[in-house]
Amino acid sequence: MTPFGEKLRQLREARGVTQREMAAALEISAAYLSALEHGRRGAPSAGLIHQICQYFGLIWDDADELTALAKFSRPRLKLNASGLTPAQTVLANRLARELRHLDIQTVEKMQALLDAARPVTPPARPPRARTRAKAAG
Repeated sequence: MTPFGEKLRQLREARGVTQREMAAALEISAAYLSALEHGRRGAPSAGLIHQICQYFGLIWDDADELTALAKFSRPRLKLNASGLTPAQTVLANRLARELRHLDIQTVEKMQALLDAARPVTPPARPPRARTRAKAAG
């Protein structure tokens, strides 16, 4: 289950709404809604997220939270490793292979480590020189 799917299910169950009822109200299939909740489908479109927020009456922080959760809920990830160091490439491959087998405490420690790490920013590029074509006169 993805973070978005988990939150969606919590919202739905807290209001006593079935998947079938919610799907009908959103004009999507119950199968699609089930797949969203279980993480078998990618993150929903911005339009569907907006519909879900309206359906549950979510505004401000709650709507922002649901939108943020959708961004972190892609069940299939791709990583372009070009430009990474060899050590970063090894780490990415190990995570891809081993993440499923890590316990929750290890995952939480890794997230805390990433949260605490300062991102390495590339050096600033010098500004481009602007050239103007002179009008022939």
